[in-house]
Amino acid sequence: MSFLVMAGVLAPAASADAGRLGVTPSAQSQDFVGGKQQFQLHTLLTEQRHPRTFDLSQRIAGDTAAGLAALLSVDEDIALALQQVADDPQRLAALEQASQAMTGALRDGHRLYFYGTGSTGRLAETIESGLWRPFWQRAAQSPSWPAIAARHPDLGERVRGEITGGDRALISSLEGFEDLPSIGRLQLEDNGIGPQDLVFAVTEGGETSAVIGTALAAADQGGAGRTWFVYNNPDDVLRPFERSRRVLDDARIAKIALPTGPQAITGSTRMQATTTSLYVLGVVLEDAARRLLQELLPADELAALGFADAGIGERLRGFADIQRSVAATAPRLAAWTDRETAAYGNGRHATYLATRALMPVFVDVTERAPTFRLAPLDPVDAPERRSWIQVWTPAGSPQQAWQALLQRPFHGLSRERYLAPFEQEVTDPYLREAALRSLRDAGSEQQARYDLSFSAPNLARSGPQAGDHGALIVLGDETPDARHLEWLQTFAAADTSLVLVSVSARPVQPALLQALAALPRPVPVVALTIPQRDAFALNQTIALKMLLNAHSTGVMAGLGRVVGNTMTSVQPGNLKLVGRATWLIQSHVEAVLASPAWKQAHGDTAPLGYAEANAVLFEAIEQRRTLADAAGLPEVELSVVAILEALKSGRPVDWRAAARLLRSQGLNRYLATYPGEATTAS
Repeated sequence: MSFLVMAGVLAPAASADAGRLGVTPSAQSQDFVGGKQQFQLHTLLTEQRHPRTFDLSQRIAGDTAAGLAALLSVDEDIALALQQVADDPQRLAALEQASQAMTGALRDGHRLYFYGTGSTGRLAETIESGLWRPFWQRAAQSPSWPAIAARHPDLGERVRGEITGGDRALISSLEGFEDLPSIGRLQLEDNGIGPQDLVFAVTEGGETSAVIGTALAAADQGGAGRTWFVYNNPDDVLRPFERSRRVLDDARIAKIALPTGPQAITGSTRMQATTTSLYVLGVVLEDAARRLLQELLPADELAALGFADAGIGERLRGFADIQRSVAATAPRLAAWTDRETAAYGNGRHATYLATRALMPVFVDVTERAPTFRLAPLDPVDAPERRSWIQVWTPAGSPQQAWQALLQRPFHGLSRERYLAPFEQEVTDPYLREAALRSLRDAGSEQQARYDLSFSAPNLARSGPQAGDHGALIVLGDETPDARHLEWLQTFAAADTSLVLVSVSARPVQPALLQALAALPRPVPVVALTIPQRDAFALNQTIALKMLLNAHSTGVMAGLGRVVGNTMTSVQPGNLKLVGRATWLIQSHVEAVLASPAWKQAHGDTAPLGYAEANAVLFEAIEQRRTLADAAGLPEVELSVVAILEALKSGRPVDWRAAARLLRSQGLNRYLATYPGEATTAS
């Protein structure tokens, strides 16, 4: 349930007018429309529809490979944007200055702190746990380690990546937190980040309150030259928002603007926006590490650790090669996408097994839930399986699995530190109630509720069944061992469909191919060769991220969880998503009203206003909670059908009839009555 659904808050306001739809705006709807304009973000570039994927849901229904190719083609926008950064002396110099500042901080014993919310929070944790810590573990096994450790014995501990809400928020959103500037400050303090440390506050939209709170708090304690604000929208579209303007105008905070354009799925910034920021920050961080180690090691030892003689500009230009390699996988990727789609369509489940690939795999899987309105990963005490998918790693216990993912102890938010500030500083009653409720689920004890291990307890709880799907995902130079082969044999014996996904500098190992050939059913192989030219394995990690993003989006589009290229299943779980949901309702209805089919049948109809759409959205939230026919239906889709049916009939919204119609047809089929709707810009 959305955090915005609270007892008593949806009562109609006495002065509101029900209007032509017969829906009286609730007090909360009136508050959002009249008092929360700063969260009505449909003007942002990242919230627009991308022309290359307008008809994605229709295209992928007819040809999976063509749909995946369209999704992957949008990453060309990233290559172009990074080329522009590399060609701009001022923007390139800003990245080089950030690298130099990182080197100086690390040399002097200080820390680097990356902070984000949602997708950028997972980005921050990927930088620490998927790139930084694994590199230093590999370095510790090299002949160069004694010289490094003598000067900098704890480099592996000097980078911290934090998601709003702490590590529990990696599983699923802790609603209400991202709208609080104060939580950014509190987590900065909780992590012991001081005035000499460097802070990188990362937000796809450039408007996330918690991230802005982090940036401002860091600037207050560190002064100029210690804080960077990283974002993916142009400054001019952010300036109307006061909180964004406050950061943009703060001379103490350096800016790294990385706009690429609309996302492949409207507003789904887990895709191009986060890919761009992760790649750029990873390149800058690796450059900083190279600078630091150049002071200690000869060139041949640097090369042995994986450092290439390439500057930031060359690395940015090199993204185009990665993009082309990933895009070329579309025909092979389609076989995997079709298999997983079929499993879910038949009511079955999927399990991914990953070792070195664990972080990018885990991130993609957990981001599917909020994007496509899926159940998050199941806790161990769940009475029944609700999540369609689970992620396992070869580990003997839940604690070992979390260590494999994070490469450090699990970190939660303690009530002792956060309760009083939330109670005393959060003045908005809706946000305060949401934050206090989420705080109950944010502590370190949450680690014990989730088990990512390939272990006997997990096999007993949620082991493979006939018709399920399994994916073994291999990254880099890791060598699958007996545990990987045991997993393959276990899933093959259960009559599941299997796939092997490999992103590496070399072909799939013959021994692994022989093991696959020995299984009773053919196993498709999606192999992507990305040369290992970087110490952090960033190129391969990014390639796997892009591949996973396209695959998971293709699966959901194939299942009807995408309409055109819009995420109509989005859960309005924070103020930003309420604004997005309202805009999606308005834009889809407006596209139908403007279509020739509608005009021929019903004539000209007055446009749907933003306030009308928002009033219906909040009523749909309530109907989904209380009306049995509407249970489980996405609020956006229910609202679109309810509004159009009401406008057709000239009668008030009939929620029961709209719910039954949506359940029987789905929104894609319903909107197909009005040709051109899904492929006409809103």
